[in-house]
Amino acid sequence: MSKQQMQEEKTSMQAVCVDESGKLDVKYIPRPEPKDGQLLIRVAATALNRADLLQKKGLYPSPPEESEILGLEASGEIADVGPGVKGKWKPGSKVMALLGGGGYAEYVAVPEEHVMSVPSALTLYQAAALPEAWLTAYQLLHFVAKVKPDETVLIHAGASGVGTAAIQLVRLSRAIPVVTAGTTEKLTFTERMGAAAGINYKEEDFSEKVLQLTEGRGADVILDCVGGSFWEKNICSLAIDGRWVLYGMLGGKMADGDLLGKLLRKRGSLLCSLLRSRSLQYKAELVRSFTEQVLPHFRSTDPPLWPVIDSMFNMEDAEMAHQRMEANKNIGKIIIKIGNF
Repeated sequence: MSKQQMQEEKTSMQAVCVDESGKLDVKYIPRPEPKDGQLLIRVAATALNRADLLQKKGLYPSPPEESEILGLEASGEIADVGPGVKGKWKPGSKVMALLGGGGYAEYVAVPEEHVMSVPSALTLYQAAALPEAWLTAYQLLHFVAKVKPDETVLIHAGASGVGTAAIQLVRLSRAIPVVTAGTTEKLTFTERMGAAAGINYKEEDFSEKVLQLTEGRGADVILDCVGGSFWEKNICSLAIDGRWVLYGMLGGKMADGDLLGKLLRKRGSLLCSLLRSRSLQYKAELVRSFTEQVLPHFRSTDPPLWPVIDSMFNMEDAEMAHQRMEANKNIGKIIIKIGNF
């Protein structure tokens, strides 16, 4: 290998990019350099999120100053420490990180406040399933809904990455998780994860079931990634003074009917939240709180918290991974293996 080739290898990396046809393809692009206060991570794996599918279609662009490469979370080892880093981070340390973008690549630069050490009980490939899904679920439950012990929490898409994290976090908070999903297989799995009840939204009216399970009271908190098509049943499911937390719109953006009137009669709160567009400071506080309140339970709880892995794909098979999520086949997180560790 020539000196020029060696230099190019040090300054370039492979990344999964969206080609002109809208498909995913592995290409060589410039390697990022850690800026002030950033860590450079050599990526072991990333994990899929619905936002990746939307971004690939041009419907959810990356925030300003964030990488246009897909990927909102990653795990790996610290490759370099940028100037101004205050923490005791060292090259070679195993870490996972919440990203604004860039996870589908061999290297990513991240503010140190968005980086967490990998729990000793987890591999790097398992750790890739944590940052986005678990921080989203933790944020929705504690920063937004402020869930309390003994409250009933209705979790839509209970077998998703966020859903399986939310079930465990609701249990950790001594509240009661009830989930919806579209197959018997998914419902059986969520009940094994700790859901108090599972409802097949394709076969029964989930609002009637929630009222039956709560003796007419309804759910104190609803975690809703569906939106439009569920709005009326959500309000019917909601307890008086309940909190309906909307964080996705898989069922559409439109709500045609007496939404406000019905919500007002329940004295309900409609709380909307996205994580990717939050400020760096908000994300840093979220990571700090999660690190203190939740990460220790990945090894000390009986049973311990655990990321649910659906499947793992190699970097060059990222398009197949997307197809699996688009078909709603996954239970838990779909992992894309980036590096060999």
